[in-house]
Amino acid sequence: MDKTSSFSIQKGKPIRCKAALCRKAGEALVMEEIQVDPPQAYEVRIKIICTSLCHTDVTFWKLDSGPLARFPRILGHESVGLVESIGEHVDGFKQGDVVLPVFHPNCEECKDCKSSKSNWCARYANDSISNTRRYGMASRFKDSTGEDIHHFLFVSSFSEYTVVDIAHLVKISPDIPVQKAALLSCGVSTGVGAAWKVANVEEGSTVAVFGLGAVGLAVAEGARLRGAAKIIGVDLNPDKFELGKKFGFTDFVNPTLCGEKKVSEVIKEMTGGGVDYSFECVGLPSILSEAFISTRTGSGKTVMLGMGKHAAPISLGSFDLLSGRTICGSLFGGLKSKLDIPVLVDHYLKKELNLDSFITHELKFQEINKAFELLEEGKSLRCIIWMDK
Repeated sequence: MDKTSSFSIQKGKPIRCKAALCRKAGEALVMEEIQVDPPQAYEVRIKIICTSLCHTDVTFWKLDSGPLARFPRILGHESVGLVESIGEHVDGFKQGDVVLPVFHPNCEECKDCKSSKSNWCARYANDSISNTRRYGMASRFKDSTGEDIHHFLFVSSFSEYTVVDIAHLVKISPDIPVQKAALLSCGVSTGVGAAWKVANVEEGSTVAVFGLGAVGLAVAEGARLRGAAKIIGVDLNPDKFELGKKFGFTDFVNPTLCGEKKVSEVIKEMTGGGVDYSFECVGLPSILSEAFISTRTGSGKTVMLGMGKHAAPISLGSFDLLSGRTICGSLFGGLKSKLDIPVLVDHYLKKELNLDSFITHELKFQEINKAFELLEEGKSLRCIIWMDK
């Protein structure tokens, strides 16, 4: 019996499957059998093929207070799966399609989704609290006792099956290897998109990237593909420097080796006045300020991609702004998922976009806690977690 036949038998019925539950902040995920309800209108139930671990998962895993700290919960938001069944009013998806869930909504109907000015979704993006996109706190997951399990970023991919709203779902070509496609759910798309869509890096320009995690390396990859002449990486970990060359970095700055000089001063000396574009990929206000002052007076642009844990305020010199520097933030690299992810897939299939070098480890689903250890120890960029292996 093929997968599609088995899907047909389960259609419209609850599915029992394995999921890795976060029951308490910072504690190891627990593998449990759960129930996944059928999709409601505008929803799709997906069989996850593989998923990966992002720093955002780790941040929420550790979160122990506030409205976003919820337990039990199924984390995970970078993944690829197959459509198992669809709810009413679902167009453009059918059983067996290869799909990519994305945390950032793209309803395609609101004013902002129809505009080319940004990738904001006025209809949905302001709500990051709900479990399901159109049904509020209603959950599609239950544990063995019948208790509801909270969703995460409208994806929850640390489960063999999940339910996702069509505003968060992209159909992709089956030609791309699924483990490479999974990277486009969040980190890589955020970085490449920031270089292409938000900064619009042009050929011959100079770039500085603060923080060489997966997002920072993806920024460099985007800048490389745009023909940037100099791409400077800034990071405390010297091991990142050799890896960074694979993504187009031409120069590196380790802040601990700058002596009494600020990083911004070093970058200005390297570039004759500052870079055209800087990207902050850590989430610290002090680093954002340094990235901002590293750009050229009169025309420099800084893009903030890092998410601070406590949403701390930032401080910038008023004259630095008045003299022409600009700064902006971006979610998901300015990409509209349904429009732009297929473009990135096409670039990979044409052997232009480097996705292979982001994958440093591959694990079985039962080993998911090892992925957390590797990321926290700084030993992995992206760890692919296979559901069936």
